[in-house]
Amino acid sequence: MKPRFVMAIDQGTTSTRSILFDHGGQLVAVAQLEHHQYFPKPGWLEHDAEEIWRNVDKVVNRVLGDVGATATDIAAVGIANQRETIVIWERKTGKPVRRAIVWQDTRTDAMVEEMLRAPGAEQIPQLSGLPLSSYFSAPKLRWMLDETPGLRERAQRGEVLFGTMESWLIWNLTGGPDGGAHVTDVTNASRTMLMNIRTLEWDSHLLDFFGIPEAILPEIRGSLETYGTGRGPLQGVPIAAALGDQQAALFGQTCFSAGEAKCTYGTGSFLLLNTGTELVASTHGLLTTVAYQIAGEPAHYALEGSIAITGSLVQWFRDGLGLIGSAAEIETLARTVDDNGGCYIVPAFYGLFAPHWRPEARGVIAGLTSYITKGHLARAVLESTGWQTREVLDAMNADSSLRLKALKVDGGMTSDNLLMQFVADVLDVPVVRPMVAETVSLGAGYAAGLAVGYWSDLEGLRRNWHLAAEWLPEMDEERRESEFRNWTYAVQLTLDWTSKVGNATTRVKSR
Repeated sequence: MKPRFVMAIDQGTTSTRSILFDHGGQLVAVAQLEHHQYFPKPGWLEHDAEEIWRNVDKVVNRVLGDVGATATDIAAVGIANQRETIVIWERKTGKPVRRAIVWQDTRTDAMVEEMLRAPGAEQIPQLSGLPLSSYFSAPKLRWMLDETPGLRERAQRGEVLFGTMESWLIWNLTGGPDGGAHVTDVTNASRTMLMNIRTLEWDSHLLDFFGIPEAILPEIRGSLETYGTGRGPLQGVPIAAALGDQQAALFGQTCFSAGEAKCTYGTGSFLLLNTGTELVASTHGLLTTVAYQIAGEPAHYALEGSIAITGSLVQWFRDGLGLIGSAAEIETLARTVDDNGGCYIVPAFYGLFAPHWRPEARGVIAGLTSYITKGHLARAVLESTGWQTREVLDAMNADSSLRLKALKVDGGMTSDNLLMQFVADVLDVPVVRPMVAETVSLGAGYAAGLAVGYWSDLEGLRRNWHLAAEWLPEMDEERRESEFRNWTYAVQLTLDWTSKVGNATTRVKSR
């Protein structure tokens, strides 16, 4: 009997899900569990990797039970994961040496500031495709090795293993201490700042710069290939794909050709443009990352624009200001006015990500007058997501000869029709949303199924993509460019904020 489903394990920042998809790419069953968020100090965020592994075991069993399936019904398992979060565990016991450090954690900011002044720092972007930032895995790994007594020595002896979350899960799924595969895929390796973006191998200069012993690192493999077979409820099932969550969404949106792009609108937002097998080195504040690699084929690359605050700005508007009772209410409130009334909100709560990369920036509300109502503020909240998307797309156009014909979107914010229309207006391209909203999980499932022949080719996956909604640009060019200039002025007000305020505070205290 042929397997009926593929399984995706979507290990995210706040929860872990297991989803079954059928041959038509339709969601058949889903199980989800949240995990605890630990905030031991300001700016620190940690996860319990063992809790996450226990949750994986639970959601896998639940989703199989929901449809009465067994391992023989599953063609393959694909994993999507939060990307830069790191964990170190003991080779013999499988026990993490301490809690995982999450991608949002900023404990290494001061370390990175020192590294930026160190010899060789200027080579990091050319080698890794990434700016030297605490956002990525390498500084977190360096911190863990430095701050955990005896850990560096254990790493050098090969007693402990490092990985991002897909490495941790694959190792456990394929046997753990009893022969588990210690691997990562090229998309996740490309987010560590330790992989050479051209050779797709761990880079000796990068390892030396960050002080990382190679013995601790997983083997880098393609995104679509069998890493091993499952144990327990997934006995014998190929673990056949791994993709960072945003690359998984790109794959799930079937953006397989150069020039195709998707944007996932969630807590933050991530716009990825497939550049094909050509590596495009950004000179305009974007990340060069691996999109995916099918085993035996060249890697496909992408330009990525990471926006820190989009959906979380709506949460702040709800929880911090109390101006709405639920996230969905912001669209209703924003529709009580015809425009933003000249008000712009730049949500640089933790600095600005792409294309600025200014960690010292802080948020502003610009253009306030007595005319402004909460309706105008609500519209400015939504428009900030559109303008940040425009900044990223402009950077992509400056870096690449590719020109976007349409933007595929997914994520929770795409249910806001006013926002999606505004995005189409400010980008001046159609915005389209697929029928299947779970594009991260779908991408992991697609990749695993393709790796084992459940689907025969990429074109078969394209045929599974169906349009649910489309927004066409309506704004005239003069208004679009005028308002974008206003947004740009507002962004300038956020820059150098912490250094300016710090200096002013020092002067006041000295008096």
